[in-house]
Amino acid sequence: MSLPRVFSLWFWFSVGRPRQLQGWLEQAVKTLAVGLAIYVILAATVLIIDPWMLTAIFLCGTMGIAFLVVGATGSSDINKPSVIDYILSLASFATGVFFFFQSSELSNRIALLTELTDEQIFFGSLMVFLTLEITRRATGMGLLGIVLIFMGYNLWGHNISGVLGHGYIDFLHFLDIMIYTTDGVMGLPARVAATYAFMFVLFGTLLYNSKGGDFFNDIATAYTGHRHGGPAKVAVASSGLYGMISGSPTADVVTSGCVTIPMMKKAGFKGPVAGAVEVAASTGGSIMPPVMGSAAFLMAEYTGIEYRDIAIAALLPALLYYLCVYAQVHFLAVRLGIGGMPRSELPKVGPTMRKGGMFLVPLVVLTWSLFAGYTPTMVAVFGSLSVLAVAALKADTRMGPTAIWNSLAETTVRTVVVAGATAAAGLVIGGITMTGLASKFAHLVYAITAADQFTTFVVAAALTIVLGMGMPTPSAYILAAVLMSPLMKQLGISDLQGHMFILYYAVLSAITPPVAVAAFAASSISGDNPILISVHAVKLALAAFLVPFVFVFGPELLWQGPLWKTAVTFVTAGIGLVLVAAVLERFDPWANVWWTRGLLAIAGLLMLAPQLASTAAGIVLAVAVIGFTKMRNGTLFKPA
Repeated sequence: MSLPRVFSLWFWFSVGRPRQLQGWLEQAVKTLAVGLAIYVILAATVLIIDPWMLTAIFLCGTMGIAFLVVGATGSSDINKPSVIDYILSLASFATGVFFFFQSSELSNRIALLTELTDEQIFFGSLMVFLTLEITRRATGMGLLGIVLIFMGYNLWGHNISGVLGHGYIDFLHFLDIMIYTTDGVMGLPARVAATYAFMFVLFGTLLYNSKGGDFFNDIATAYTGHRHGGPAKVAVASSGLYGMISGSPTADVVTSGCVTIPMMKKAGFKGPVAGAVEVAASTGGSIMPPVMGSAAFLMAEYTGIEYRDIAIAALLPALLYYLCVYAQVHFLAVRLGIGGMPRSELPKVGPTMRKGGMFLVPLVVLTWSLFAGYTPTMVAVFGSLSVLAVAALKADTRMGPTAIWNSLAETTVRTVVVAGATAAAGLVIGGITMTGLASKFAHLVYAITAADQFTTFVVAAALTIVLGMGMPTPSAYILAAVLMSPLMKQLGISDLQGHMFILYYAVLSAITPPVAVAAFAASSISGDNPILISVHAVKLALAAFLVPFVFVFGPELLWQGPLWKTAVTFVTAGIGLVLVAAVLERFDPWANVWWTRGLLAIAGLLMLAPQLASTAAGIVLAVAVIGFTKMRNGTLFKPA
């Protein structure tokens, strides 16, 4: 059996299967989901609830719904839950009820000093088991395996000698910290899922269900559809526009890929390439302001940096990413001779703007409220209200009670993966805190890299990608951040630079083989090998692997420094990425022979370096190579 086939089977059987419930059960689950959504909205805006209790009720409610809407394996019945699913769902709700009625006692107890009761031990242990199972169903064995390894280290790491060893931790100690404090399952990652992340998912769901997604797709098609490789450029533009409000690579692939992937294949792109274009374009949504995604909210909470400042800093690197993807698609289309779509088949810009231009208002509202200093939760609230307001202007976009009800239910179901992943991440973070592993790990990496900044960041990038294989971006980010942030501080790297670097590689874990979740989603649409799609997507997303090193060593790209240097760094990095894209796609005539490809690649990389001397050398080399090309061929561009 081939290796890609093994990974495909592993992914299929280790991850649960989403269900399509029908009849009374569908309505019952929708009612539960809407009830939980209303609770989250009230808790985030009006009610004052203890953070532990807020998160506990959210997680128990989400898991209770999740066991009904996600089957145990890839071969589970798609229409109805099993007996075990019902039992696990009831156990989740029962645990939430117990926590609710114990809220007063739990809020007043002192961790590790107040002895746990038998009931608290039982329901705490049950919560750990439920968290592990929903993690497996929602995200697969990748994250679950990491969680089990860390749990084993917590409970038996005292048997390890040397720097990685720690003091004895018994199960009750483990349970007390993991469940009954905000350092474990009910910690920061899950709390972010229960507030910021949920509210922004609601914003994206409302915008899509009010046909805002159709507008972004139409306006992207109108501007780019007639150019070389038109369908692929439509995919880049539309997925980028929708991705910046959805913040989920996999969700974006499933949503827009159903249209763009068949369209690209029809135009002449091979299936794996079509899937890869959609994956690369959708992945960029998690690094594109104003929404970015759950991991950015975690970054704001973990570092204490205002989300507004994170969004501002992320703008220029995200633009460079999409510039490189767009350039590669263009050069590839030119090389393959794939033209644009007939203008007669494309929507017109004017009519498209008149029909759906009001959906730009929510983005303006989001941007305004961010700059006005509102919390991310209130930013999402304002954005959601503005969607409802502009959608009400026209009969075909207006959302009535039924549409709003369905959007609330859909939002809750869409947060299942995030909730499960963040709860599991809490298990790991709590264990790292108990054992002091972060400082020990930093000491170990510090010794291996000899405190060299470049080597340390290469290790950090590799670690983040490996930890992130098969798991959602928020989990990959928070695990890498907890382990690597102490070391970055020792090296004198600011929190904004260091954590933005980790965020980028956490996002890339969704497309990096062998367990590329977004590529598996694309393969279900294109019908092609997911590993092959992933390999092509990594090539298209090359900028995301390079740009983090630019802003780590040149913080001007994050708006930290003189504006003139920010402008120079951005422009030269953009030109460098275009040159690298031309080399990767063997653009004729610039890079049609091996030595011009090699020299242009060197020139592009030199221009990416933020030091002025390197940039100048790259410019001179690029001008020399392209000038020689002009003299030899008499043209800089291949005739259309």
